[in-house]
Amino acid sequence: IWNIPRHSTITMAQSVPFLSCLFLIALSKHVTNGSFLSTLSSSISNRHPNRRAVLASSGALSGSFFGDMMDSFSGGNDGRNAYGKEGPGNFRSAGATNEVAKVVKGMKWRRLGGSDIIVSELGLGTQRWCSTDFNAPGLKECFEFMDEAILNGGVNLIDTAEQYPIPSGNMGDTQEGATEIAIGKWMKERRVPRDRVIIASKITGGRNVTPRNIIADCEGSLRRLGTDYIDVYQLHWPQRYSPQSNWGQSLKYNIESDQSGYWRQFGGPTSFEDLCLSMEELIQQGKIRGWGLCNDNAYGLTACTRTAKALGVTPPCSIQGDFSLIDRKSEENGVAEAASPYNENVGFMSYNALAGGMLTGKYMDKPAALDEINRDAAIKSLENPRGRMDTRGWGGTLYRYRSEAAQEAIREYAEIAINNNMSLTEMSLRWCRQRSLITTTLVGHSNLKQLRSSMDYFTIKDPLSDKVMWEIDRIHMKNRLPIFSSSRVGHDWNGEGEIGEAIP
Repeated sequence: IWNIPRHSTITMAQSVPFLSCLFLIALSKHVTNGSFLSTLSSSISNRHPNRRAVLASSGALSGSFFGDMMDSFSGGNDGRNAYGKEGPGNFRSAGATNEVAKVVKGMKWRRLGGSDIIVSELGLGTQRWCSTDFNAPGLKECFEFMDEAILNGGVNLIDTAEQYPIPSGNMGDTQEGATEIAIGKWMKERRVPRDRVIIASKITGGRNVTPRNIIADCEGSLRRLGTDYIDVYQLHWPQRYSPQSNWGQSLKYNIESDQSGYWRQFGGPTSFEDLCLSMEELIQQGKIRGWGLCNDNAYGLTACTRTAKALGVTPPCSIQGDFSLIDRKSEENGVAEAASPYNENVGFMSYNALAGGMLTGKYMDKPAALDEINRDAAIKSLENPRGRMDTRGWGGTLYRYRSEAAQEAIREYAEIAINNNMSLTEMSLRWCRQRSLITTTLVGHSNLKQLRSSMDYFTIKDPLSDKVMWEIDRIHMKNRLPIFSSSRVGHDWNGEGEIGEAIP
């Protein structure tokens, strides 16, 4: 068919029988020796040495054309073939993301993307470990968390970053990198077998993500962690402009931001090709097992997986994102569809499942300090904070979780929890656990009591009832993006949100 002249008079009616025969030949060849598609791809590549040919020769086109037809005969793609036949990099999916591989002390462990990395449904979030926050866990408390969750419980995942702790100090045990150092000390002092724990860390995002820095920053994390390899190495935020990679209320793609000097000078953002090749270099060196994204979107996810497939290298196994009862955007903006085992087969690590503490209900009876209209009451909350929302720093940064629409939804969710004999915290975490998108939920804790409660919620055998899940959905339908809604935007803000981010 590739030899048919461009201006041939062949009609569609004439071509259908030929295409049918071609398909049958392809099917028989595929079943017997699998050589047809590679021969066809090679032919395309030789005739048309362009980007389309590169994709075809690596299986990207044949996988979608013939692969989909094969799936229709075999019952569909369960994730094992999300990356088709073994390509130049010999990557082959180990299975479908989110499939339960085992249960340890009552906690399910799930496959992360198409990798062989298996993670517990609850992961330890470490952003504030050893930080300068008023109630941040110190080194002793962090050791206790890991002892309880990993050595005594069914947790195996720790998520960290080279930039942690946040907020950090200028020196000593609170400076950037201190969190990784604490994890490394714990593994060494407790003599924890390396395969007992899954470590996910992150390179600082934006223009910091270059081929050179990907290698150098990873090696820095390895030194601080005192280990030979990191299980999942992630971009803390995209290497390119993306409207959703901040803490504000930006949702709209802004081409003016994308063309700014920050992103376009010095050659522009690191390409997806350079990103995938650099991560593959780390994998081939044995320094990481897999890699992933964080604070990204469906475009970034699919661009990475498709680029990796075209290059014949290992695709990302995970994407990490903000997700909670009041922030379901990842389910509804294309991320869940892209990450599905029937599509790109990528795991999802959710964070902020309690929306900065708002979904614990502790700010319902008395508003957060920055929302308090009574000056004396506000000062009192700032002097004796209940949590991050009662501080000037976090309270301002995380303002979107306290929008009018968000707080209205929280009050209604709390009623559902009360009517079903559980706390809002319990319902919020168990709801996350049941979402088909979610592989693992990363939860930060200030004390052991909180950690033990989380572990209890993630080992309850019975799921939330269909009735409860439907009542939650009914509230959701009133405002599907409550944290990105605002009733207090000023006339003179001129396109900026409360922390200076571009809106809408």
